[in-house]
Parts: sequence; C-alpha cells; structure tokens
Amino acid sequence: MSDYIYMLENRLSPDQNRVLGEVQTAAGSAGVTLFLTGGAMRDMLAGFRIRDLDFVVEGNALKVAQMVRDAAGATLTWAEGSRAAAELAFPNGVTASIAMSRQEKRARPGARTQAVPATIQEDLRGRDFTCNAIALSLNKASRGLLLDPMNGLADIGRRELRGVSAYGFYDDPSRLLRLVRFRVRLEFAVEERTRMQVANAREAEVEKSIPAGVLGEELRCIAAEDSPAEILRELAEAGLTTLFSPALTGAKLNLAGLAKLEKIIRACPDEPRWREARLGPFLYALTEKLSPREEQSLVKTAGLAKPGADLWRKLEARAGKLETALRAARVKKASQVYHIVSGAAPDEILFLLYHSSLRPVQERLKNHFQKYLPAVREITAEEWAAVEGKPGTPRYNKAREALVAIRLDRRVKKVPVPEEPPVPAPVEVDPAAARRGRPPTG
Repeated sequence: MSDYIYMLENRLSPDQNRVLGEVQTAAGSAGVTLFLTGGAMRDMLAGFRIRDLDFVVEGNALKVAQMVRDAAGATLTWAEGSRAAAELAFPNGVTASIAMSRQEKRARPGARTQAVPATIQEDLRGRDFTCNAIALSLNKASRGLLLDPMNGLADIGRRELRGVSAYGFYDDPSRLLRLVRFRVRLEFAVEERTRMQVANAREAEVEKSIPAGVLGEELRCIAAEDSPAEILRELAEAGLTTLFSPALTGAKLNLAGLAKLEKIIRACPDEPRWREARLGPFLYALTEKLSPREEQSLVKTAGLAKPGADLWRKLEARAGKLETALRAARVKKASQVYHIVSGAAPDEILFLLYHSSLRPVQERLKNHFQKYLPAVREITAEEWAAVEGKPGTPRYNKAREALVAIRLDRRVKKVPVPEEPPVPAPVEVDPAAARRGRPPTG
C-alpha cells in the first residue's frame, strides 16, 4: 500500500471509507479509471479534515454515479450547467461528487462553460489553483499514484495559493471570489504572481461578467464556511461585496451579526446537514440591515430562486413554533428539551440561537448542546442494542425515548458523609502540678 493510500484511509472517517469503497466498486464494474481530486486531496495533504469526497473518472461519470446511488441508497443530484458531474448525499451523512474528466471552454469571459471529455492530466491543468490540481489514482494497476502536473504539493507545503493559468481569472472571474474564500479558510498566502494576475483582472473589470447564478452559488459556499464574516470583510475591502448587491457596503454590511453567527455555528455539530442549514440564517444576518427593496435587488442580482429566498424570508415564522415549544412552562425535564430540539430543523435552531431574546429559550438550547447531547452520545452501542423492539417501530421508539430520559433526567443521589466525632479540647497541664504528681487541671 502506498503512503498516500495509507494517509487517505487514516484521514477518512469510517463512513467516508465505506463510500470510497462503493465508488471504487462501481468504477471497476463500469470499466472506467477513477481518481480522487480537488478539495479532498488538498485537505488531506494540507492536514485539514476532509469534508467532501471529490471523484473524477475518465469515462461516463453519470453512469458510475447511478450505480453508486442504486447500491448505497444515496440521493443523486445532477450538477447544473455544462459540467458533467453529479452530487451524491449518502444516508450516513457523507457527501461526494463524481465528475467526468474534462476540459471546460468558454466563448467569452464569464460565459457558461462547455465540457469536453479529456484526460485526467488535461483536467488538472484546467483547474483554478494548484492546490486543487492534484489527483490520486484509485485504479488497481496504479493505486496510490499521485498526479501533480502543476506542482501543487509544493505550494501546499509553502502554504501558498497559486493560480494554474495566467489567464485563469479572465476565463472564470468567479475565481476572484473563490480566492478570498480559500485564503480565509486555509490561511494560505497568495503567491506574488497570482496577486499581479488578480490586479490585472480587476483593472479589466472582469468581475462584472460573473453570472447571477454563479454569485448565488458563491453565497451558498460562503454560508457553509466557518468564517463567513471574515470572508465578507475581505471581499468588502476588495470592493467585491457590491457584486451581490450595491447596498452591501459600509454600515449595511452586517459584519457584527455575521460574527455572532460564526460563534453559534462553531458550537453546533459540524455535519453536512448542519452545514447546509447555515444558508438561511446566513442570508438573514447578511440582509438584516437592508431595506425590502435592497433585499429584492440581492435576490435578483445573485440569482436566488424563490425557494432560496424563502430560506431566510420565512425562517422567522417557521422558527416561531420551536421558540413557543421551548419557552413552555411545562417543559421542565432535560429529556423534554432534548426531544424537542432533536426533532427540530437545524436552520430553525441556528436562527433562534442568533435571534431569540428569550432567556429560557437560549438557556435550553445551550444546555442541549453542552450537556444533553454529549450525555446521549455517551450511551454505548451495547445499551442501544438492548432497547426493546425492532428499530423504526413505535415500541422501539418508545423504549429508546425511555432510555434517553433515564440518562438525562436521573439525579445523582448524594451519599451522606458520616460526621466525624468531635475532637476533644486540649488539656492544659500545670508544669508545677505535674512535678508534684498531681492530676492535670481542666
């Protein structure tokens, strides 16, 4: 086994390793060559936690994706536009993409791309930054072979972001936004020549040709980051936040609210469904200081369809029911709070932590994450296995709730500490009497 395969298998979670195996099996059955690429390779080599698995195949990627979906019960979403790629969400919470090895061509800067089948080497040479242009072979004959045509491994070692092409920002102006996002997340410096390329692209005002849909997708990516306030601060300093809305500048850019939201999301589970749930609260905080007309301008400029806009416009009303349940006087036990919060939508929980001014609501939500959730996670697999009934049945659910209630609501009995006998007062001895043989006084 190569060092890179060993490193990969040790960096992935057990669930991610299972998904890796499913994709390898499907690619083998389809007779296509398979590679792990992009952010997964960058994060592995840079020492970060691998969030998503990015696969590339030289062949029919959609066929492989369908085979994986059918075998693993994943949810499959076709990528928009001309990218021959599919997104997969697995029942265990793992997310992955499977894309065709391709070259992307544009008729003009910012125009929609046309994907043309290509070799893996050509695919890597057409990427945005060198740290994302690395691939690991997962094929039987070359398993563990590292492909690094742009020397991205050295740039990761230097903790630098370097553009793959001198014309990369002209070909895809959205890379200007992505560069800021990667710089904040990875804490990498921007290589000097790449800084000059950015300056030249900005002088040519290529950012004005970024399509609305791409701007909306970038907002979704920023919302899923751990430091959205810092990203928007840097975008504002570069004069790029006005691409989303002319009003997103100065005092109307709610950096204080976004910084508050940052602290909240870091205290919540770092899982795919929670990351997806950040978008609504993020958009609420981002637009909190905008007028209704300015909000509508952002929706139009960023190409946010009605479902996306409703994520924050209807969030307060949806979260109101959860707030009412948490503030109810009858909710007194820890297990009651646990079951209410566990059954709630993550975006509503994030919103209440950000917005609710009710002290009981804030305290109960914080207790859930700081006390109740860790206590339930301490229940062992053997204890869960001993729960009566078949999983999914009412009997099982009732027994499961009872186990949680016992764990959360039990009170530790105080063991009485026996009182120690009183210590006798010291006896005073008269030295003269002691010499005469008399008993001590007192």
